[in-house]
Amino acid sequence: MNRRTFIRNTLTGSAMLALSLQYNNLYAKDDFVKITILHTNDVHSRIDPFPMDDKNYPGRGGVAPRAALIKKIRTEEKNVMLFDAGDIFQGTPYFNFFEGELELKLMSLLGYDGGTMGNHDFDNGIEGFEKQIKHAKFPIITSNYDFSDTILAGKTKEFEVYIKDGIKIGVFGLGIDLDGLVNKQQYGNTKYLDPIEKSQYWESYLKKEEKCDFIICLSHLGYKYQNNKVSDIVIAKNTRYLDLIIGGHSHTFLDMPDAVKNLNSKSVIINQVGFAGLNLGRLDFVFERNTGAKKGYTSAVEPVTTYLKN
Repeated sequence: MNRRTFIRNTLTGSAMLALSLQYNNLYAKDDFVKITILHTNDVHSRIDPFPMDDKNYPGRGGVAPRAALIKKIRTEEKNVMLFDAGDIFQGTPYFNFFEGELELKLMSLLGYDGGTMGNHDFDNGIEGFEKQIKHAKFPIITSNYDFSDTILAGKTKEFEVYIKDGIKIGVFGLGIDLDGLVNKQQYGNTKYLDPIEKSQYWESYLKKEEKCDFIICLSHLGYKYQNNKVSDIVIAKNTRYLDLIIGGHSHTFLDMPDAVKNLNSKSVIINQVGFAGLNLGRLDFVFERNTGAKKGYTSAVEPVTTYLKN
């Protein structure tokens, strides 16, 4: 796959050994659980691959090649999760014609476990998104948009909890401030809530009330900025229990995840894989089965191409 792979060790030497032997049967031992998290962001209605004569991304991206790659990984790994960090809509004529129905139907067929909303997901207004959300066979998770006075009331989730092989995983979502990015008539009475406050609230709730072993934020805030605008970096620095931020909005191509110290001086992993479905993000985490403790992880950027190599 022409993959760039690297290893991060968070605790012990034995964990490093387990991770470096990525496909070794060491993972089959009862003491450990391996969970593979795949993710996309800012796909922007890119259903087909870029044409072969495209000067930047010839033959790259596309739903069918992504589906083949995901299927391959699922045949190799026991516990696979798939998430999206927003801006599902807008960017090709498919959106102009199908108004988002095709995108959500295809994501459902690919088996997404959850996604959040980006600013372009409001391009047909909240009425347009409400019309299409029924085609998403996965939760749309957004924790800092208050839709209670809109047609979307009760149709998105503030958080979701998943259990994979005994490991409890909590997920919440953060969207960017729509003011200045989206016309007021498109988001209507949607209320934007402070993302730092909401992230602190939901990470604490998921850790202390839901007893989650691992907490993920699906973020459409952007990776980082030169000014004081809230970004993934800012969220990481201002939280205590968050483990992973799957980012979007800034179309950032990270060759490897960033690691930022939180308020407890523990690392929060931040990852983002560009835009247009060119890449599939992959993180393989190892947990101690009896305690749920995270022992370490590996990561790879998986290019999405029109063919697969062995």
